Amino acid sequence: MTRIAAVHGALAPHRRTQSEITDMVARTCLPEGADRRVLDRLHRSAKVNSRHMTLPLERYAELDGFGAANDVFVAAATDLGAQAVRGALHTAGLTAADVDLLIFTSVTGIATPSIDARLAGRLGLRPDVKRLPLFGLGCAGGAAGLARTHDYLLGRPDQVAVLLSVELCSLTFQRDDASMANLVATGLFGDGAAAVVACGADRPDRPGRPEETAGPTIVDTRSHLYPDTGRVMGWDIKDSGFQVVLDPRVPDVVRRYLADDVQGFLGDHGIKPKDVTAWVCHPGGPKVLEAVTEALDLPADALDVTWRHLADVGNLSSSSVLHVLRDTLAQRRPPPGTPGVLLAMGPGFACELVLLRW
Repeated sequence: MTRIAAVHGALAPHRRTQSEITDMVARTCLPEGADRRVLDRLHRSAKVNSRHMTLPLERYAELDGFGAANDVFVAAATDLGAQAVRGALHTAGLTAADVDLLIFTSVTGIATPSIDARLAGRLGLRPDVKRLPLFGLGCAGGAAGLARTHDYLLGRPDQVAVLLSVELCSLTFQRDDASMANLVATGLFGDGAAAVVACGADRPDRPGRPEETAGPTIVDTRSHLYPDTGRVMGWDIKDSGFQVVLDPRVPDVVRRYLADDVQGFLGDHGIKPKDVTAWVCHPGGPKVLEAVTEALDLPADALDVTWRHLADVGNLSSSSVLHVLRDTLAQRRPPPGTPGVLLAMGPGFACELVLLRW
């Protein structure tokens, strides 16, 4: 099995309260003199207290089109990604020269050479490091990236892989767009990154490593694409950049499919949902978390770590579920040997499940 050696999260530099961000969105997205009561209600209902932003709030009005926003993405994603990877390697007791594969996932900007290539020299990765940039997975990217890391290490059990997620969601907010989808997104999403260091089964642990820094092992993974849900979530690519597609049916899709997916996945390993000691769930938003709790018939406190993450920093797209994994290990470490489930959903519409052993 793949062993998670370290998880490190990083956040964009400018922390702002939800009310400050709402005021910025009112200035940049609503027509002059418009009634902002709907915006205020949507942002309050997101259950987010604060978020981290890549730029000072006043700079967002100055971003003139997709090119300007993407230029900021490339520079900031490289900086924040380097911070996350260095932190994860340090925690794992490894160096950049130990890394055999670097997977990079994001859905909030594009770059060629990709961000992973730009990081290689900066971090001191070997010239023969393998790279795998992933785009388009959205909020499911952290879970899917972890699953693909596991797939790789099953075939290379003596190697080390790093998964890096960087999502600068604030750079995708659309100016002069008062659509419901844009107003919801501007109240929910924040900017951050996370890196996971994973080792194959034959890669020895660092001698003398403290037990409290050890992560879980990955037992198995599963993906599921749902039919006729292609317009539930995603981007429409416009001259102004990434225009969010966000259908209010997302919680209904969760209620329809998730229970069968999870029960079938766990059942293949002789596990029942009640046996799971920690649910590492992506914070899709209050209605989505309520749908997950209802669909899986979870105890009231099962997603407490996820709810705290949502309140503290918002939804970081693919990075969030990795932050929740880190926080679970730090705040609510499950008993050794017990099963855990890491799950996230995103464009497709699709679900990604990772079975963990703590």
